[in-house]
Amino acid sequence: MNISNPACSHFPGYFIRDGCGGQSLHHRHSLRHQPVSPPLPTVVRPARLLSAATAVSPSDRVLTASTVASSLLSLEVPASPHPSVEDIFFVSPPSSSSSSFSSNFVANVFTKPHYCSHLPTPITKSHFPLIHCHSKTLSLPTNSPSSSSSSSSLNDRRTKKKKGYGGNLPSVLKSLEYSVDVEATLGSFSENLSPKEITVILREQGRWERALKVFEWFKSQEGYVPNVIHYNVVLRALGKAQRWDQLRLLWIEMAKKGVLPTNNTYSMLVDVYGKAGLVKEALLWIKHMRLRGFFPDEVTMSTVVKVLKDVGEFDMADGFYKDWCDGRVELDDLDLDSLAITAMNGSRSMPISFKHFLSTELFKTGGRNILNSSIKVFGPQKPRLTSTFNTLIDLYGKAGRLKDAAEVFANMLRSGVAMDTITFNTMIFICGSHGNLMEAESLLNKMEEKGISPDTKTYNILLSLYANVGNIDAALCCYRRIRDVGLFPDDVTHRALLGVLCSKNMVQDVEALIDEMEKSFVSVDEHSLPDIIEMYIKEGALDKANCLLQKFLMNGEPSSSICAAIMDAFAEKGHWLEAENVFYRERGVPGQRRDVIEYNVLVKAYGKGKLYDKAVSLFRGMKNHGTWPDDCTYNSLIQMFSGADLVDQARDLMDEMQEMGFKPHCQTFSAVIACYARLSQLSDAVSVYQEMLRAGVKPNEVVYGSLINGFAEYGSHEEALRYFNMMEESGLSANLVVLTSLLKSYGKVGNLEGVKTIYERMQNLEGGLDLVACNSMISLFADLGLVSEAKMAFENLREKGWADGISYVTMMYLYKDMGRIDEAFEIAEEMKLLGLLRDCVSYNKVLVCYATHGQLYECAELIHEMISKKIMPNDGTMKVLFTVLKKGGFPIEAVVQLESSLKEGKPYARQAAITSLYSLVGMHDLALKSVQTFLESEVDLDSFAYNVAIYAYGSAGEINKALNTYMKMQDKHLEPDIVTQINLVGCYGKAGMVEGVKRIFTQLRFGEIEPCESLFKAIIDGYKVCKRKDLVELVSQEMKLTLNLEENPEIESNTESENADEIGSDCEVRERN
Repeated sequence: MNISNPACSHFPGYFIRDGCGGQSLHHRHSLRHQPVSPPLPTVVRPARLLSAATAVSPSDRVLTASTVASSLLSLEVPASPHPSVEDIFFVSPPSSSSSSFSSNFVANVFTKPHYCSHLPTPITKSHFPLIHCHSKTLSLPTNSPSSSSSSSSLNDRRTKKKKGYGGNLPSVLKSLEYSVDVEATLGSFSENLSPKEITVILREQGRWERALKVFEWFKSQEGYVPNVIHYNVVLRALGKAQRWDQLRLLWIEMAKKGVLPTNNTYSMLVDVYGKAGLVKEALLWIKHMRLRGFFPDEVTMSTVVKVLKDVGEFDMADGFYKDWCDGRVELDDLDLDSLAITAMNGSRSMPISFKHFLSTELFKTGGRNILNSSIKVFGPQKPRLTSTFNTLIDLYGKAGRLKDAAEVFANMLRSGVAMDTITFNTMIFICGSHGNLMEAESLLNKMEEKGISPDTKTYNILLSLYANVGNIDAALCCYRRIRDVGLFPDDVTHRALLGVLCSKNMVQDVEALIDEMEKSFVSVDEHSLPDIIEMYIKEGALDKANCLLQKFLMNGEPSSSICAAIMDAFAEKGHWLEAENVFYRERGVPGQRRDVIEYNVLVKAYGKGKLYDKAVSLFRGMKNHGTWPDDCTYNSLIQMFSGADLVDQARDLMDEMQEMGFKPHCQTFSAVIACYARLSQLSDAVSVYQEMLRAGVKPNEVVYGSLINGFAEYGSHEEALRYFNMMEESGLSANLVVLTSLLKSYGKVGNLEGVKTIYERMQNLEGGLDLVACNSMISLFADLGLVSEAKMAFENLREKGWADGISYVTMMYLYKDMGRIDEAFEIAEEMKLLGLLRDCVSYNKVLVCYATHGQLYECAELIHEMISKKIMPNDGTMKVLFTVLKKGGFPIEAVVQLESSLKEGKPYARQAAITSLYSLVGMHDLALKSVQTFLESEVDLDSFAYNVAIYAYGSAGEINKALNTYMKMQDKHLEPDIVTQINLVGCYGKAGMVEGVKRIFTQLRFGEIEPCESLFKAIIDGYKVCKRKDLVELVSQEMKLTLNLEENPEIESNTESENADEIGSDCEVRERN
């Protein structure tokens, strides 16, 4: 792979939080609780969330390289010559007029540049082009001596994260960390601790209980002066732990002691409430501070914007920011009650109504009591902090308002606010996620020119962006670049790269990456496990998938959602046993109960494998193992049984589900109704429909469509029309499926006007008629005997290139039924030439047409073609074959014998019948090759097989082999039957062995062989070949006397014709069912 020209792939996006341009790559293993069959529940693999909004207006294109460059360059101090815009971005520079910069920037910032293929990539020589990978196998970086310095620098950076404290603080913190008696430990240091040191001690406590206990001890000490900073630290600890009652008590205590909150206090409260999902309550803190005379400072404003941004309230966040800039924050125009935000992450707080929250002690206390005084009006405000600009850029990027994001970026530059890594990470992500990777790469170059070093997150963002557009070479290049610049890949890096390689089934590269990770003592993240296993399953390497899973399980227990995702990967490909093994794996904790999500996926796996008894057994045993079924369990089972037409079991489960307090989904009701409709139990279908209405579940188009189609098939046109009218009255629009069913209903009652009305309505739908609707029209015209209309519709489909196998078969049968055999044969030939014969259904249709037309050789060719394509003839095929044998003059006794053998399932019965057809039409090479196969087998053959072999050898002129086969048959102690005698007479006649024919005739004449017409005819044919006209006449007279035949040569041909019609009708019924 050549990575000299990076571009991108479809892979996990980088979720930007706190305006940092991507802090973690989220792999969410969430099982969408969908039914088993049909449709079966689908497990969503580790999802990767993109942070930028998906909807972008046409005017809001993407930030261009030229405008970003102009923003940066126009504000640089011209102390030294700078590279031109063309040199940096390879695009035309903007206007040099600084006065027009702002307007030009806003007007042109989202005008996408026209890149040409001959232009170089906007990556400087210090970047990716230095790295080349020409092998298709991933060549990964290894630890080299030169990397030691990088490793030490990384360790330095890590140690800097934990602050070093002077004085007694290290010993105090260490003592507290290992001490159980907090009071005794603090008592030995209390006299020497300053307020700042107390702040540090409180902040360093890892658990809220310990922080509160330490704070209580300090407050109990004589001489302690209440400090708002100390309260802020403890309030934050309580808020992060979502201990709202303790927070309330501490807030009231703070007010009683006269400790006034500051902007930092309110900013902290907004932050912890917002992160807990209590967004409405977070905003009420701003209301509280305004009522007490505080105006949010920049940090508080930025916190509010971030809270609203994180829950997708982009317009509200933008409005709050602009109000703050205007010097007013009243929240009067914010609809707080519309914020339907519930607590996240299992919050232990209950949602509080607006009125109740305002009436609590929280809002009656705290701060300066100036509720009735006028609120001070502040002047215009401007942000000055880098973090604020980062938050605003991220806000507008996620909202898809790219022009606003670019304007904030420009304002940041004009205001002289220092940019940091987060700023560039955010801008790189916004540009790249909206399709402009060249701008993202240009920003990376500019980032380094400004002296801001990219971090691992920067390269992770680029790696994910490249992965999203399928450019694996560039993604690999980013991975190498991380090490080249002295950084180290993190979990996000490995997860992203493994994900994109797995999505492309690059097995060798995935294995090379895993080996490299293991050499660096880095384990595969559990969120990557389902992707890797799914890749192995797609490649058919189940052993590798199981080996990887077992290796992972030895090192730890994956979460239930991960295991469910792995089970689903197996289930999707029908590997129910492997899914079962994951379910019954040995757990890390003895007695640990299985999550309901795992049960639901195993139910799906059993449903895929049609193991309905196992699914029921699993379901019934759930409660015994401490896991109760949820609505997904019931919905899946009900839909699984409905799809298998086990409607009684489905109905019983639906009743049980409702008794358990669960409401079936609309899809569940729909599946049961559709099942009843398929089984023509329409009264039961209507009963479930009425039950659905009573349960308060609104029917959708699928429900009405099932009822309309059911009544249409049954011939109840009025009922079908009634439900159609009910559907439209409920506000649902009829789709093509529903209209097609109604069309069928009109056709069954012969209402041509109704057919035309519905047909016109179908044509007026958006998108017009689809192939299914067109085929339905052709079929309807055919049923009504409207040949010209059907032909016109078919020709229209053929001109558009839409006609498929169903279209051709419908026309072929129409022509056949109307007696236009030649035209039917032409359609059959065209189907064959177009390659529309892909399964038994289509082959059988054409076989019937050939058989009706008397094209016996073509029938044999078609069956041979089926076998060559590994499409095994089914029962319908064999029935057509037996009809062809009869039409070709094959002895009726031989046909009956073959049919009986096939029905009894005797070895080689199907092959013997096909061999007979080959011999009948003169395809002797194929017939003899087939005979050799079953004669040389080690299976004990029945008489029919030897009879076919004798017939095949005799037809091919190999009389000696035919007679040897007869002798072998006798050696096996198989007595010759009437079919054997018929075939022997044929051999004797072809060999000129008159005595042999005479011997069998003598046995027939004296009653040693039961007389039959076929044997008489065979003897007559034998004498004809031997040119013994005298004996021909003798046998003919004997046949008339013995069988009492009346000369009626049409009887046989009529019988054969009826057989052909019968098989054609039978095949059609089979395919419809």
